[in-house]
Amino acid sequence: MLTIRNLSQTYPNGVQALKSVTLDIEPGMFGLLGPNGAGKSTLMRTLATLQEPTHGQILFDNKDILQNPNVLRQCLGYLPQEFGVYPKISAYNLLDHLAVLKGVLHKKERKEQVEALLQQTNLYQVRNKSVNTFSGGMRQRFGIAQALLGNPQLIIVDEPTAGLDPEERNRFHNLLSEIGENIVVILSTHIVEDVRQLCSKMAILIAGEIKLYGSPNKLVEALNGNIWHKMISKEQLPHYQQSMQVISTRLISGKTQIAVLADYQPELGFEPAEADLEDVYFATLYQHQHEKGGVHV
Repeated sequence: MLTIRNLSQTYPNGVQALKSVTLDIEPGMFGLLGPNGAGKSTLMRTLATLQEPTHGQILFDNKDILQNPNVLRQCLGYLPQEFGVYPKISAYNLLDHLAVLKGVLHKKERKEQVEALLQQTNLYQVRNKSVNTFSGGMRQRFGIAQALLGNPQLIIVDEPTAGLDPEERNRFHNLLSEIGENIVVILSTHIVEDVRQLCSKMAILIAGEIKLYGSPNKLVEALNGNIWHKMISKEQLPHYQQSMQVISTRLISGKTQIAVLADYQPELGFEPAEADLEDVYFATLYQHQHEKGGVHV
């Protein structure tokens, strides 16, 4: 169990990246969803003990990791949004080197673990190739392989599927699902579909604050009956944006489909639509932008 209490981060330039973030994260896949600049990477770096917060507490299995960061580092796997690699070093040798740094010192155990992870991430066939020649998807798979070294109990992955093609993204999803059954895996992303497919619990972070928390399915259910669609011309959009809660727009066959948040049919021509997680996300963004303090569940 990862427990976060009143975590705040204010940088020297006065920017408040996190504002009293409080979360309880149990074993399994947890999705942290939010737009770019919401504070997701700041939160991930703080949880990974790469920076200290201005205020707050972080406990992992009831151990204070801010007071004793090495307690967490010994059982942490971390895949940052961007990571560098040593040039001209093979995937096998680099993973072996990182395993030593993670404390896997027994040679036979290290060899078995490195080879197993290369197999698990579908990189065994290219184990002797330099990592700096890998495609973006292959690098991400290498990144998750290094994050899994040492059998971590907490894994943090920051925007892992950004820039991946659909095949690589699907392969990455399957890999995360496999490893996220018995340990805490935090997936930080701005891609709604990643959270919908992978996570049993999620939170939406906007402007450094948790605006929504819960099960994706239950959050969607709570919105059902409140989403309405209508096809309009592009010229009509400003009128609807001024008179209704237009949470999103989509171009379909040259016309604009609007999604409106309302308790009942806004006007003739609107059709009820089954809510999805994207609607939950856009509704939360809308309410944050239009209501002081946003929405909390």
